[in-house]
Amino acid sequence: MEEGSLNLLKELSESFGPSGFERETAGIVKREAQKYADEISFDKLGSVIAKKKGTTDSPKILLAGHMDEVGFVVTGVDGQTGFVTFSQLGGWFDQVLLGHRVTVRTARGDVPGVIAAKPPHLLSPEERDKVVKKDSMFIDVGSTSKDVTENELGVRIGDPVAPQADFTMTRGGKIAIGKAFDDRVGTFVGLEVLRGLKAGGASHPNTVYVAGTVQEEVGLRGASTVGNVVEPDLAFALEVDIAGDVPGIKKNEAPTSMGKGPSVLAYDATMIPNQAFKQFVIDTAEEQKIPYQLSVVAAGGTDAGKFHVVRAGAPSIVIGVPTRHIHSHAAIVDLSDIDNAVKLVLALIRRLDGTTVKGFTQV
Repeated sequence: MEEGSLNLLKELSESFGPSGFERETAGIVKREAQKYADEISFDKLGSVIAKKKGTTDSPKILLAGHMDEVGFVVTGVDGQTGFVTFSQLGGWFDQVLLGHRVTVRTARGDVPGVIAAKPPHLLSPEERDKVVKKDSMFIDVGSTSKDVTENELGVRIGDPVAPQADFTMTRGGKIAIGKAFDDRVGTFVGLEVLRGLKAGGASHPNTVYVAGTVQEEVGLRGASTVGNVVEPDLAFALEVDIAGDVPGIKKNEAPTSMGKGPSVLAYDATMIPNQAFKQFVIDTAEEQKIPYQLSVVAAGGTDAGKFHVVRAGAPSIVIGVPTRHIHSHAAIVDLSDIDNAVKLVLALIRRLDGTTVKGFTQV
């Protein structure tokens, strides 16, 4: 991966952007998209939409990666201690939270903190055997009173909270570790595809819209508005996939592995893809000798869950990048899978003309 691209992935990963508070990340997406797009527009929730004209106005192809990350929102400040209580934005597993650093974004600036709970030294034997739940945790911002937290630090109910974690590399630059890969990786893939289209000129027989959507983790909300703005003929959700090459996971639960190529989602809880479109993706990958993996996510969904039912419907597919430990402070991804996801999407776009797209829905 080129140094400039790697720096962009790092910047996206480290940016602050829980669901509903994506403005910082959106600014990065807008800045980068402006370098390659013909037009930039927005929905009224905060999603960014970049338009890249090809040789024809139609079909309209939508590529979307959601910009939001799982995070938290302040629900109160303890009257005696000044500790901060919180609710989750998106799904968090209780056991990954304790001891991790977070950033509380206030009107006065950022406040560092750590998620904590009653010390184990003070727990009864029965309590030690139980998982500490989120409602028993708090954010310690180093305060000694409610007055310090609210008046000195400026923390208020409704302030957003995001994980604090640095982007790092390992294995000679092949592997990246960082927060918010779900779905800054997908956002990055969309921007890299846009860059590739710019470099190739108007050689694609369609018009492409690359979107950074908001509020996916709390109900695919940006996907609904972006779908109505673009009215796509065909849609891609650019996502992470749950890498199953982790101890304790059965292959049928999470079929993909890091380093073996991007995934093509066969189905999830919110969408069964158009089968002709899915086969077209598979055939293209094989013709171009791009490694890929078939995958399923039986209990989850993506923005494609909204895109495929916009207006009269839009054949949709999910292209995923296998990623370990999503929805945590430290996910892990193989950069080769990201590169191959970009190559696959670019190859597909250059083949998606009007006749081909219409053929996906003809009987």
